[in-house]
Amino acid sequence: MAEETLTLLRDRTAVVLLSGGLDSATCLALATRSGARVLALTIDYNQRHRRELAAASELAARYGVERHLILPLDLRAFGGSALTGDLAVPKEGVGPGIPVTYVPARNTIFLAVALGWAEAAGATDLMIGVNALDYSGYPDCRPEFVEGFEGLANLATKAGVEGARYRVHTPLLRLTKAGIVRAAAEVGLDMGLTWSCYDPTSQGLHCGRCDSCRLRKKGFLEAGVPDPTEYACTP
Repeated sequence: MAEETLTLLRDRTAVVLLSGGLDSATCLALATRSGARVLALTIDYNQRHRRELAAASELAARYGVERHLILPLDLRAFGGSALTGDLAVPKEGVGPGIPVTYVPARNTIFLAVALGWAEAAGATDLMIGVNALDYSGYPDCRPEFVEGFEGLANLATKAGVEGARYRVHTPLLRLTKAGIVRAAAEVGLDMGLTWSCYDPTSQGLHCGRCDSCRLRKKGFLEAGVPDPTEYACTP
């Protein structure tokens, strides 16, 4: 799917959702490698792990995107998640059901904002680093969600009504976390620049215990790629 994305985006304009995490950074590297004109969008939703915003800025600068927009959109006003409220981030692994780190409708909101920028910029390509294999069970990371949003994009926009065809590119959708690490290595991503932890320590380290840290470490181990991450404790 990654190679298909490289072909589809060549000489096009793409709005890439860039959180600063490993998955979104891999998407950014793929988009720039394809020769696309890249507009990188980072949402500052007042997340607990705001350290990822600095990672996003550094990555955007490293890859020389045409424009990097950090858009404030305070989802703490809604609450409903351990990432935007006072709920504790789970540290003993994720149990059954959707975890409390799920942010209500986050990817729907983010893609809607990306769609608005894309239409204003005359672009029809969006990219997001969702993954449906090694993930935490979030409903907005599934293929059905991506397909549904594509349909919405083509119904809800002036460009879509006039015949444009929007595409949501998800090159990592069917990869394991190990597969994502390998893809990142293949495109030369400096994975030490990325940030995954949901609950950083006061010393600025990955906690090593949250689900995101566990998945990150698992990916590097299974891929056989050295992990550059500094963890406060071993996941």
